[in-house]
Amino acid sequence: MGRRYKIGELAELSGVSVRALRFYEEAGLIAPGRDPTNGYRLYAAEDVDRLQEILLLRHLGVAVRDIAPLLSTTSDDRVAALVRHLDELIAERDQLNTLIATVERTLAEMRGELDMADSEKFEGFKYRLVEDNERRYGVEARGRYGDEAIDATNREVLGMSERECATWQELDARILEALASAVRTSADPAGPEGARVCELHRQWLGYTWPSYSVEAHRGLAESYVADERFTAYYDRDVPGCAAWLRDAIVAHA
Repeated sequence: MGRRYKIGELAELSGVSVRALRFYEEAGLIAPGRDPTNGYRLYAAEDVDRLQEILLLRHLGVAVRDIAPLLSTTSDDRVAALVRHLDELIAERDQLNTLIATVERTLAEMRGELDMADSEKFEGFKYRLVEDNERRYGVEARGRYGDEAIDATNREVLGMSERECATWQELDARILEALASAVRTSADPAGPEGARVCELHRQWLGYTWPSYSVEAHRGLAESYVADERFTAYYDRDVPGCAAWLRDAIVAHA
């Protein structure tokens, strides 16, 4: 029999709080044994491996409620899962290295050591944007739309010019401002303001979607209220914005 850890020992080993370990247990993600003499939790080798997998998925942005179906069930599944996680971590490292290189070259330009094209100044940030989206939403998005569609979207982002990137971000800001105003004034998402916001959102998507479809637009809108991360983004200033945007897109897309 291999080493078994008490909950405090595993917390110290993994850097995860005791409270988090209990939360993962309540969520059905990990099921430690019990010491027959006192009922204390005991974590075996397989529990340690399972916790590692949980933490990798959390690092990649998967919500706790979405982890269970992604956990491996056999040794082969675990190997395949670790290979996927390794690929994603390597991509994250490469993108961070690109951002570091961008900052280093910018500093060198400021010191008069080299000339840097304006377009180069944004490469690292675009890679970082893609990496952040992959970490937060990549698993679910690839499961819903497929690798080909997500890879095409990432290529669109990385291929943006400086002007396109600025316009894209400006559209996002305009949408957030319009949503906050609409919710505060109780505007009807099925009315003219809803049509205007829906069109702004369609234009915003046009910078990252290789092709547009009504079905995909509506499906994305539904995820804004189904996924707490999307909801938190749109509702950060005024609660109800995510639902209002969903209703506007469903009414006008």
